[in-house]
Amino acid sequence: MSETVHPEALPEVDRPTGPVAAAVLAAGIGAFVLGLLTTLSEASMGVHDFLEFDDDVGPLSGKTILAVIAYFGSWGILHAVWRRQNPALRPILIAAAVLVALGVLGTFPTFFQAFASD
Repeated sequence: MSETVHPEALPEVDRPTGPVAAAVLAAGIGAFVLGLLTTLSEASMGVHDFLEFDDDVGPLSGKTILAVIAYFGSWGILHAVWRRQNPALRPILIAAAVLVALGVLGTFPTFFQAFASD
C-alpha cells in the first residue's frame, strides 16, 4: 500500500523571485518600446519608413515586431541575471507599471499625433 503524503508534511521550498521579476519588467519594457516607436513613427518620416517591414501592414509591422523583440530580449537577459536571485519586487513592479503607463500613453492618438511631422 502507498502512503498518503500531506502537503503540510512536505519541506517548504524557497523559490527565487527573479524569474517572475524578469517577466514583469520585460512586459513593461515591451509596452514602453511599442509606445515609443508609435510616437517616433508619427514624429519622423525616416522612422516611419524604417518601420514598414511589410507594405501591406505599414509601420505597425515594425512597431510590433521590435516591441516583441524588446520584450523577449529583455526577458532573456533579466532572467539570466536574476534566475537565482530575489530582487526587491516593489521597485520592479513600480518600474513596470510606469513603463506600461508610458507605453499606453504613447499609443494614444491624441498623444502621438501631437508629434506629427507635417
